[in-house]
Amino acid sequence: MSSQPHIVLPWVVRRTRLPLLSLRCVGCPSESATTGEGRFRVNANGKLLDVWLLVRCVSCDRTSKLTVHERVPVRSLDPAELHGYRVNDPELVASRLLDPLLARRNRFTLDWTGAWRLDTPAAPLDGAWPVQVEVVFEDPVPVRPDRLIAQGLGLSRNEVLRRIKCDTPLRRTTSSGFAFVVMAGD
Repeated sequence: MSSQPHIVLPWVVRRTRLPLLSLRCVGCPSESATTGEGRFRVNANGKLLDVWLLVRCVSCDRTSKLTVHERVPVRSLDPAELHGYRVNDPELVASRLLDPLLARRNRFTLDWTGAWRLDTPAAPLDGAWPVQVEVVFEDPVPVRPDRLIAQGLGLSRNEVLRRIKCDTPLRRTTSSGFAFVVMAGD
């Protein structure tokens, strides 16, 4: 990174909607599902609970269940969490859907296409150089830094590789925050 004085710009990657799930449907050849408005199903069997997140196929509208908890004692769950399952709390739906352990257990991946946006402040890049940008992710959106920077600055990816100084590999997917410095163009 540069030791010269520079402008610091904050960029934020935000979720615009819940991502689609890449999950094979049992009713049709589709491999995309959505949580829709996000609903849980809670089933009690004595003192044990099963909790599922309901998902719907985008092609045939068939509903499937993703296992969140299986045969857990009622007392082992936080009362606020249990209440969230019962009232279909949207924040709880999002946190469970974004949980990598749930994805691994239920064998699905998230398709973030069209589910996020990059918020950048309007700042002229023709003024003082270099310009430092700090990127913050509100949700774990997987994106390649070179593509994100190209989109945010309106540059080609080759120009990004030439003008950007970054400690994070630009051609590897990341979902955590990073910073970079934009050097003046030739």
